[in-house]
Amino acid sequence: MQGKKNFTPQLFVSVNLLDLVPADNFYRKLLTELDLSFIYKATKKYYGKEGQESIDPVVFFKILLVGYLNNINSDRQLIAFCSDSLSIRLFLGYDVHEQLPWHSTISRTRSLYGEEVFLSLFKEVLKMCVNKGMVRGKRQAVDSVFIKANASMDSLVEKEVLEDASAFVNELEENSEFKTTSTRKKLVEQHHAWKEEAYKGMPNATGKDKVDEFGNIIRPKYVSNHTHYSPTDSDARVSVKPGKARQLNYFGQIAVDDAHHVITGACSDFADKRDSQCLEQIVELTEENLNENDIELEELLADGGYSSGEALAYLHQKNINAYIPNFGQYKPEREGFTFNKEENYYQCTKPEGNQAKLLFKGEKTDSKGYTKRTYRSSESDCKHCPLREQCCGKSTKFKKIDDSIHKEHYDRMHQKLTQNEKYAKKMSRIRSKTVEPVIGTLVNFTNMKRVNTRGIKNTNKHVLMASLTYNLKKYLRFTIKKPSVLAQVIALKQGKCFTFVKSVFEDFKNSIVSYSDFRILYFN
Repeated sequence: MQGKKNFTPQLFVSVNLLDLVPADNFYRKLLTELDLSFIYKATKKYYGKEGQESIDPVVFFKILLVGYLNNINSDRQLIAFCSDSLSIRLFLGYDVHEQLPWHSTISRTRSLYGEEVFLSLFKEVLKMCVNKGMVRGKRQAVDSVFIKANASMDSLVEKEVLEDASAFVNELEENSEFKTTSTRKKLVEQHHAWKEEAYKGMPNATGKDKVDEFGNIIRPKYVSNHTHYSPTDSDARVSVKPGKARQLNYFGQIAVDDAHHVITGACSDFADKRDSQCLEQIVELTEENLNENDIELEELLADGGYSSGEALAYLHQKNINAYIPNFGQYKPEREGFTFNKEENYYQCTKPEGNQAKLLFKGEKTDSKGYTKRTYRSSESDCKHCPLREQCCGKSTKFKKIDDSIHKEHYDRMHQKLTQNEKYAKKMSRIRSKTVEPVIGTLVNFTNMKRVNTRGIKNTNKHVLMASLTYNLKKYLRFTIKKPSVLAQVIALKQGKCFTFVKSVFEDFKNSIVSYSDFRILYFN
């Protein structure tokens, strides 16, 4: 006989969440593994002794974890998702009849807590991973990713300084070396040329936003961080990825241990910076996190974007063995010239040349902010040289060579990468297979594609939460594998581990390893 189910809500029902949620549920495992009691002490200073009770700080962080675990970017959607799940209600400590906190409470509490609270939670999860044997610490791979800001390109407004060319130049002078009259004149001309090109074809162009016949704002042809900013999020910066349109972003920096791909350092920075400018911050954070767990940072792997004289000098000073390819403009040698390090000059070695000396003429900073050492020959030495036009150019009567003030650090890195080329290539492969999959997972599955808050401090909290959630998922899935008998015997032979002696002989008695194999491996 065909059955038919009729649903009639009952007035009183006795329900126990422990009976409804399976024992092997993910959130029940997470509830038993993760102890967040230290959060109460860490957040105590943010509350007074009177007034209405706030949301439980532990509940707040548990709700955030649910959002990052399920890739939910909206606080409103997050609360709706938590309310609809029995396992999550058990994880949060809310019974079926209890109402969860309002979504705006999540936003306000996130802004209330300082970055150090989120960092302490990240360190706690990292400590759990270390105690489980998931972090080796020998080698860390570093990479970056753009995180979309919670602001639109349509929110950009022109900086007021562009209304006055002289004020524009004065602002540049505050942060640069440009103080000569010729440079001021050049900058003013560039400013006027930019405005003429940016607002080309617009009637009555005055440098302000224009409106077309339909009421839409007409933006300039080119926008940059020097000319525009977003009042919606003043910390967001205009940046561009290859093949994609410009947008407002933040910069996420991630350091990953190569043993089991655990994130050991995470932070955010402004998107108009270069990777090399962010290297010091991420290394300091990673080193601090590892040192707190009695682990030393030995090797650092990064791509060519992290190569700069300042970055290499910093790593050399910290005595960190880094493998970072030099950027494309680096030249290990100058063709036709040799450098005399003791007397600090270049010597022409071309057989047909006049063997001129290029003497050190001082240091100068170029338009891009790079400080270089200048070496130059005298006009009399190169005047009658048969190779003058080929070497110096048609309009120049002397030879000039510019070297970075950090050339010694570039040379040291180049020597390291070329002397042991096979090992350097291996490090490059390890870097790509270690950190790049982690960043892909963070962006696509752990809510780091876009930040739902505003400001650099809140973005840093966002990056820390996404990273610790990634580590937490790996921690719950990680199982400690017992070494094979063969590996145990080899370890005994090499004298690296004596704790396997008992298990090896037990396995030998059980005929897991034959006597001949044991004798060959151990006694030979």
